[in-house]
Amino acid sequence: TKLTVLLILCLQNSMFTVLRRYSQGLMKETYSKHELLMAAEFIKIVFSAWMISGLLKPNETLSQRIEYLIRKSFKMFFLACMYGMMNILSFISLRNIGAGTFTIFAQCKILSTATFSALILKRKYSWTKWRSLVGLMLGVLLFSEPIWNNPEDDNSTNSEANAVLGTIAVLIEVTLSGFASIYFEKVIKIDPEQLNIWERNFQLAFGSFPIYILFILYEGGGDAGYGGGWSFVAILLAFLGAAGGLLVALSIKHGDSILKTLATTGAIILSSVLDHYVLGGPLSPIMIIAGVQVIIAICNYTFDASPSPLPLAPPKAITDDNEDELKLTVKDSNDKQAEEQANLLEKCETTASA
Repeated sequence: TKLTVLLILCLQNSMFTVLRRYSQGLMKETYSKHELLMAAEFIKIVFSAWMISGLLKPNETLSQRIEYLIRKSFKMFFLACMYGMMNILSFISLRNIGAGTFTIFAQCKILSTATFSALILKRKYSWTKWRSLVGLMLGVLLFSEPIWNNPEDDNSTNSEANAVLGTIAVLIEVTLSGFASIYFEKVIKIDPEQLNIWERNFQLAFGSFPIYILFILYEGGGDAGYGGGWSFVAILLAFLGAAGGLLVALSIKHGDSILKTLATTGAIILSSVLDHYVLGGPLSPIMIIAGVQVIIAICNYTFDASPSPLPLAPPKAITDDNEDELKLTVKDSNDKQAEEQANLLEKCETTASA
């Protein structure tokens, strides 16, 4: 199940990326991306409610369950607010630094997720896994070379840009991304309420809906106005986006946040290959080498057979409470040793007398 979900997530991410490039890059469609995301959240709400309806307890109605989930949705609303804050931070950083610099810093999400996994979930990773994650990060960074090595994409000539502000914003976003992934995993797996995956998805989508409404109002509906610029491709993207949100939750449920990150990273490679052959996107020799490096890093992490390192037990500290106990233990040990020596001496004397 775990491998199947991760493969489907990788394919979904790739299809979403290629189709979005076709929609906005070639067809030049001008719908609001926030309207698209809000439509995806609405689809998630409807689908999750349908799944919940098939898992109701006896004598429980769907409306009663939905009301209960809304009242208990604070944890998921907090996560939705974090996602909203990450969107705002991305907007601030891209206004002050170039997309290339942003891409370089964004790859640190891989390590931030692993770090929060070790801190919050107390997971132990072998040195092989840490090396694999660093190799993965560098491979994706090298694969993105056409973006960050583009001299035309530079905000340094913009007199209003503040590089320090942009850098701080993207670093905070990277940190929030890692924390949000592990927070979501912790709520899904070990939260005392133990709600199922569809109920958590319903809560998250319900909490995200008003946030996207605020974004839409702020941008005034985008270039095409409120509800404008939609097409069949945009509707298909909304359904793919909704599927992606559900698959992310399933991948965390059956795997963990790191494996989810591996799947979405692999999707970057797959989508770029599809983009090259379908839409004529770039695929240089450097990108091919970097793609192989990413695949090797994913395999090294996934198939690592190293045992998890065990923490060493610290020596027992001497305190007022255990000082007498330790002295008594030492005294008993000395008495036992003296008794053994006396018995040995007595045996020697007996042997000599005989």
